[in-house]
Amino acid sequence: MNFPKNKQDKINSHHIFYNYFFFFFLFFLFFFFFFFFFLFLFFFKIFFLFSSILINMGIDLKNVGRIKKHGRKNLVSKNPYLRLLVKLYRFLARRTDVNFNKIIAKRLIMPKRFRPPLSLSKLQQHMSNNQNSVAVVVGSITDDKRLFSCRNMKVCALRFTETARKRIVDAGGECLTFDQLALRYPTGKDCILLRGPTKARTAEKHFGSAPGRPKSKARPYVRSKGRKFEKARGRRKSRAYKK
Repeated sequence: MNFPKNKQDKINSHHIFYNYFFFFFLFFLFFFFFFFFFLFLFFFKIFFLFSSILINMGIDLKNVGRIKKHGRKNLVSKNPYLRLLVKLYRFLARRTDVNFNKIIAKRLIMPKRFRPPLSLSKLQQHMSNNQNSVAVVVGSITDDKRLFSCRNMKVCALRFTETARKRIVDAGGECLTFDQLALRYPTGKDCILLRGPTKARTAEKHFGSAPGRPKSKARPYVRSKGRKFEKARGRRKSRAYKK
């Protein structure tokens, strides 16, 4: 190790020491400055994110964030003929890109409550101005004894009652199945889709506003019919309440 020999060498060595010390001091100063600066930015960003979440936060809504589609997507019935029809019309809906086939494929999958029967009288009423068209009903066609004369009509349905089929055929009409319809009218041209009344079930009469409320038309669920069972509700206090 070289020691300073004279006073000038001592002064030079002190200058070198101070220079190095000053350099390291500046280095650590800048290092700590940038370190704390980036640390401050990091915490500020986290605080800003949490504050924006707190500001935008509202009430918790249940089942939000997805669109839940209800309804059947596949056929539940074990009927092999119905399963073949679903397969056929799904194929037609995919290959022809016609809404007619898509609607039939959808209605074939539906439960029986959405495939209500249609009477001959209503059928004839709907087809009065469409003599050359084919009536298509995804459901049953039933006879109506109140109808005196049946017109010549082409009808396609899942099922016909015997008397309804006989009356249509005797009038010169035709009863088609859905596989015959697919062969003759694959795109649904000159076809009219019809449907029976879906709200005509007895169960539908119980739905709605509670029975007995003002302007309510709902039928009550009564265990029996008699003098003491929900008669004149709302008329007097002895019968539940008075309006």
